[in-house]
Amino acid sequence: MPLPKQRIYTSEDYWNLPDGQRAELIDGQLYAMAPPNFIHQKILSELHYAILNYVKSKKGMCEVIPAPFAVNLNANGKIWLEPDISVICDKDKLSNRGCEGAPDWIIEVVSPSSSRMDYSVKLFKYRTAGVREYWIVNPMKKVVQTYVFEGEEDANVYSFDDEIPVYIFDGLTIKISDLI
Repeated sequence: MPLPKQRIYTSEDYWNLPDGQRAELIDGQLYAMAPPNFIHQKILSELHYAILNYVKSKKGMCEVIPAPFAVNLNANGKIWLEPDISVICDKDKLSNRGCEGAPDWIIEVVSPSSSRMDYSVKLFKYRTAGVREYWIVNPMKKVVQTYVFEGEEDANVYSFDDEIPVYIFDGLTIKISDLI
């Protein structure tokens, strides 16, 4: 007897989700997204504000976009993610649907339901797609794991009390404990 076929989801399925339902499409599978809690949203909001203010103060050309915002990671319609913060410096990647290709910097704020995806699946996808910098902010452990995927790759772990250097922006450091 043949095994039942597993359904393969497409961009069309992703874009036709019922109103209010959020999910991410990764390699033909839809992954439901739980609503974020208060601390998640507080961290996301404060980080977005700090990064956006820095970019504006430098008259930078990068866009700093908080979730929900669709990222067509490889610009091929097979991976649609909604990072908590996307920093896109190539405006040609922006469309009405979101970002078509890898953002320069992605920040994910971990929640209990997203931990495995953020630390493994998304880490691999972001690295191989050409994201330059990736941060995983973990409010439960009060740490930030940073990854630089350009040149000599680098990974570091910082506490919320550390001044965390931003690789893609010279001179910008962020101390999470000052934000929340």
